Amino acid sequence: MPEKIGIMVCGHGSRDEGAVREFAQVAEGLKAEFPQHPVDYGYLEFATPIIRTGLDNLRAQGVSRILAVPGMLFAAGHAKNDIPSVLNTYAANHQDVVIDYGRELGIDVKMIQAAGERIREAIAEAGDDVPLSKTLLMVVGRGASDPDANSNVAKVMRMLWEGLGFGWGETCYSGVTFPLVEPGLEHAAKLGYERIVVFPYFLFTGILVQRIYDYTDKVAAHHPDIEFIKAGYLNDHPRVLEVFKARVEEILTGDNNMNCQMCKYREQVLGFEAEVGLPQESHHHHVEGINDAGNGHSHGHSHDHSHDHDHSHSHDHSHDHHHHPYPHADHPLGPKSMKES
Repeated sequence: MPEKIGIMVCGHGSRDEGAVREFAQVAEGLKAEFPQHPVDYGYLEFATPIIRTGLDNLRAQGVSRILAVPGMLFAAGHAKNDIPSVLNTYAANHQDVVIDYGRELGIDVKMIQAAGERIREAIAEAGDDVPLSKTLLMVVGRGASDPDANSNVAKVMRMLWEGLGFGWGETCYSGVTFPLVEPGLEHAAKLGYERIVVFPYFLFTGILVQRIYDYTDKVAAHHPDIEFIKAGYLNDHPRVLEVFKARVEEILTGDNNMNCQMCKYREQVLGFEAEVGLPQESHHHHVEGINDAGNGHSHGHSHDHSHDHDHSHSHDHSHDHHHHPYPHADHPLGPKSMKES
């Protein structure tokens, strides 16, 4: 019997209906790009359908090989551990299907182009009366317990800073690591720039994006002499869909390499040495299928890593996750400062 290929887009999930809707639009966009293949999607938690449901739908259509791609910007705990765990479990329980796992969107020229256009749009709307040389760019990342993923946000910021010609560039994060948005913006306000552009480097909307904008308003109120501009997140920019398509095609061509060089689960990354070799298991199984309070997931895939993955994160979970402790959880500019404020 000839091989029938299907495509699975794996997301984290969100309590925000807008974020869930925007993610579903990515799957719809891929259907148009790959009309010859069935395409489905699912989430780890907070929304339905869960990943297992999407995999079931593809099998029901006679798919024997599934190309699964993480709908995530960078490879942190969810892409390195949680989704692989769900896919591996599913593949182990369904011997009639092979699951190949692709890589995250990552640092890509097209992603930088999309980000640059979002920033330009915001500046054009605000007016170009302030030169870029007197403008500071603040790129806000999701924040993870994986320093490799966090460093990628800093690289994106540098490429946007240098590429667009801003007077200065800074990076902060919406959670988990440091500096968080409020202390990051308060620091940036001291640098003497007339305008600060705040750009959430996020794929979709949600609680965290709104939180970024709220903290921007809060800091702006303290500094009426500085103009704060809130740029839009990436969303459905055509370049983003092009990168999703490229990640699927990489699996087909065999050119599919996840970044493991700086992975804290494989190498003794400074400050995270205790996490090398931790078991690869999902921390979302206990909320699988729960909508509005946590969506479930179950993973499975042929992940070409010789190392195991664990992860740690914090995103308004009401359930207990038993993560390996983040070594800088009490950093004065990190999660501790957000609780105190």
